[in-house]
Amino acid sequence: MSEQKWMRSSLRHLSERLKEVGHAASPPTVARLLRKLGYSLRVNVKKQEASSAHPDRQQQFEVIESHKQVFQAAGWPIVSVDTKKKELIGNFKNGGQAWGQEAEVVNVHDFPHDALMRAVPYGIYDVSHNCGSVYVGCSADTPQFAVTALARWWQEEGRCRFPEARELLVLAAAAGSNSARSRSFKLQVQEQLSDRYGLNVTVCHYPTGCSQWNPIEHRLFSQISCNWAGKPLRSLDTMLNYIRGTSTQTGLTVRATYLEGTFEKGQKVSDEQMQQLNLEKAEVCSLWNYTLRPRLAALSEATPIS
Repeated sequence: MSEQKWMRSSLRHLSERLKEVGHAASPPTVARLLRKLGYSLRVNVKKQEASSAHPDRQQQFEVIESHKQVFQAAGWPIVSVDTKKKELIGNFKNGGQAWGQEAEVVNVHDFPHDALMRAVPYGIYDVSHNCGSVYVGCSADTPQFAVTALARWWQEEGRCRFPEARELLVLAAAAGSNSARSRSFKLQVQEQLSDRYGLNVTVCHYPTGCSQWNPIEHRLFSQISCNWAGKPLRSLDTMLNYIRGTSTQTGLTVRATYLEGTFEKGQKVSDEQMQQLNLEKAEVCSLWNYTLRPRLAALSEATPIS
């Protein structure tokens, strides 16, 4: 096998090789002939699903759609949640292009020790109202951090928009701080949401490798990335302002808040703690679908709606 198999031939190289076998053709002529034959420079396209895709993948999508229809018909809240890519705050390059008379000068290297902090943005997208909330922390991306942000959203926005609701549907990825296998995530949802506010919290996880179908990815996170494309995030305030300034023609509005606190990694949840959860697993795809209901002892202490 020749080395050429492992190289991309330029128009100049193709022209030289054609000349070697007796066909004189300039690079522009080679380009014209290739276009005529339907050839052009192309990038790889991610369309083919891996052969190892979970056998229940399609069934889980049907379960999620079924839950969404039930909650929408009843007027109950549906939120899509996930952690956006972590960002270094400082004079670092931010991908994309922005209008300007001159290019902004940033650091040559993105060394973490040169950053003011590493921002962790956790997003919550209200599917019914086309509203997004992003809580930015500077600690670890843990289940406690994720549910603290979700509980903060319910306290500040959710229960005001849905004052009569006792049901909440959470759409999440199968990995990360809101992992389907995380015991800590379930414990935090039980304590911070279900017990505290008297909510029946139904969680549906997208199958592994399918987080791009989570509404927050294309309705909120992609719009934020477009809004700050090519702009260095030199301070936390700059980042928050770019998030708040994100909007779309369909009426998207976004809030951004700094979430204080230190969230430690590696918190363990014992078997005894798991047994104490008021956890009801679904009959179909039980790993990805479950409901946490308020525990009786906590109902009397649940935070009333003001």
